Amino acid sequence: MARTIQSLERAAAVLRLLAGGERRLGLSDIASTLGLAKGTAHGLLRTLQQEGFVEQDPASGRYQLGAELLRLGNSYLDVHELRARALVWTDDLARSGGESVHLGVLHHQGVLIVHHVFRPDDSRQVLEIGTMRPLHSTALGKVLAAWDPVAHSEMLDAGLKPITDRTVTDSSVLERELEEARSRGWAGENGETWEGIAAVAAPILDRHRMPVGAVGVTGAVERVHADGAPRPRLVAAVRDCARSISRDLGADRFRGVSLGSE
Repeated sequence: MARTIQSLERAAAVLRLLAGGERRLGLSDIASTLGLAKGTAHGLLRTLQQEGFVEQDPASGRYQLGAELLRLGNSYLDVHELRARALVWTDDLARSGGESVHLGVLHHQGVLIVHHVFRPDDSRQVLEIGTMRPLHSTALGKVLAAWDPVAHSEMLDAGLKPITDRTVTDSSVLERELEEARSRGWAGENGETWEGIAAVAAPILDRHRMPVGAVGVTGAVERVHADGAPRPRLVAAVRDCARSISRDLGADRFRGVSLGSE
């Protein structure tokens, strides 16, 4: 059995104690409840406070949970709500489009796949939930970078590294592509991450009409494209799916955020 790290266990115990109480707790209360020396408890609290996980009331000196912990919790809930809201619509998209469907969110300068619906045929496929994809070379990533300024910044920070011969590594060329994506309401890729693979993706908005993810279809170029461009039927299906998920998240109107011409 792998050894655990005692300091992390103690920090987790402090957070659980603060989460379970109905009031702020003082240093002595925390130390005695957890069976820790006051110096040890104070060191843990000071570190957690520096990281934003714990706050200290200036008047009483007592401790409570901090805003950073709330932010992380909300992020977890947001991803799970997004996935829950998307289940039916992504299943419908896979059936109507005949291709694999992926739902992605921004994570550590890339796209984290949080939901994957297999292509509806008998071919062998690998579940890709939890995998990471680049921002600059994927349809999902381009959507996030086009609609979310944070994703755009993280894309540039990560660098436009060549993955295949078709990967766009010129920032001015990519910026024009992102501007076009914002104008038409979707983004695409064609052999930029995997040779012979194309994709189409569209943005998902939350109740504040802010981009929270992207949904798209992925498949062989010959199935996704026709005459050198994504099939209009697939583009329409992806955009309809993104709108439906957005509506379920509360974004019933898209004022202030362009999703392209109808």
